[in-house]
Amino acid sequence: MTTDAPVETPSAHGEPPRHVSPLLARRGAVRGSGPDDGVAWHYGDPTAEQRALSRGGAVVDQSHLGVVTVTGPDRLTWLNSITSQELTALAPRTSTELLVLSPQGHVEHAAGVVDDGATTWLVTETPIGLAAWLNRMKFMLRVEIVDATDAWAAIGEPVDAEGTPDEPITWRDPWPTTAAGGTRYGPADDEHPGADRDWRLVLVPRDRLVEEVRAREAAGWPLVGTWASEAARVEAWRPRASHEVDHRTIPHELDWLRTAVHLTKGCYRGQETVARVHNLGRPPRRLVMLHLDGSGHLLPEPGAAVHDVVKTADSQEPGRVVGQVTTVARHHELGPVALAVVKRSVPGDAELVVESEAGSVAAGQEQIVPGDGVSVDRPAARGPLTRGLGQHPSL
Repeated sequence: MTTDAPVETPSAHGEPPRHVSPLLARRGAVRGSGPDDGVAWHYGDPTAEQRALSRGGAVVDQSHLGVVTVTGPDRLTWLNSITSQELTALAPRTSTELLVLSPQGHVEHAAGVVDDGATTWLVTETPIGLAAWLNRMKFMLRVEIVDATDAWAAIGEPVDAEGTPDEPITWRDPWPTTAAGGTRYGPADDEHPGADRDWRLVLVPRDRLVEEVRAREAAGWPLVGTWASEAARVEAWRPRASHEVDHRTIPHELDWLRTAVHLTKGCYRGQETVARVHNLGRPPRRLVMLHLDGSGHLLPEPGAAVHDVVKTADSQEPGRVVGQVTTVARHHELGPVALAVVKRSVPGDAELVVESEAGSVAAGQEQIVPGDGVSVDRPAARGPLTRGLGQHPSL
């Protein structure tokens, strides 16, 4: 088993972390890389760390994430008007998430959102870019935007609860519960593998990070690395902007309309594409989970090409490139797994192989976004469908 941090390809949707966690001074700590640079990948026993996290009693250093705050009386109505989420009636200490889309509907920024009644807190992997974009969009409105990453750090906990008034600011991950105004391409909420993943981020003053972690350790929660939290994320099919998003990504491809997009709230940048693909089209690509052949002890890197398989009478060889690996993890129960984005046209039962430095790795796919590209509530056709769109599942 390797204990060196994986090499990751840079992502335009994840800025280099600005801080090196003091918890990396812990004995056995192995530093992460790429978007998880600056925090520990693991502390010497990643299998035990995963098991502790899966049992619901562990703490994860997430201090590499960014924090942006928005204050002012217009903050929620303003954010509502320029992002994908309905925020006008967001109750204090209620978590949601939003996307900033390009005019063509491509994902530019993603953020977890929670409001404390005076400040809206945005947890993001692109704090510099998000704060800059928000400042360009504020015009004459009564809002103030601050990149607060240098002042606040996040701690991850396997807890399914919003923060209470006597707790620090807390963002509870809503995934995979389909929010009001959202829709889904994948399975029902209670059948989704992410339903078993409890996760929240607690924001603490950065200079109190070590103290806050020690308090949790004193209560019996071990400190675990991002190997554990990323393996749980892959198991839950949870998209992450720094990994699953590229310059072409629309939220439908990642089943992100579940939690980050409100379909009926009105106009915002990129809304036309969101509505058109939902109502009439099919997302051009789809997210899949790959179960990788671990017999050769080979793991591909994020960014590795995914190929279909060409079979001949004597052998089978990698064929055309049909997608790209976005996240790779070694799960303590599932073994080597990955998330990948593939072409919509790839059959759901197709055999696939993934490139690695030492050779090809066989991969079995588990569909997250089905190949038909039809959400559960896409309006039924009133007449003949455009060629290639397929039938609505209710027909």
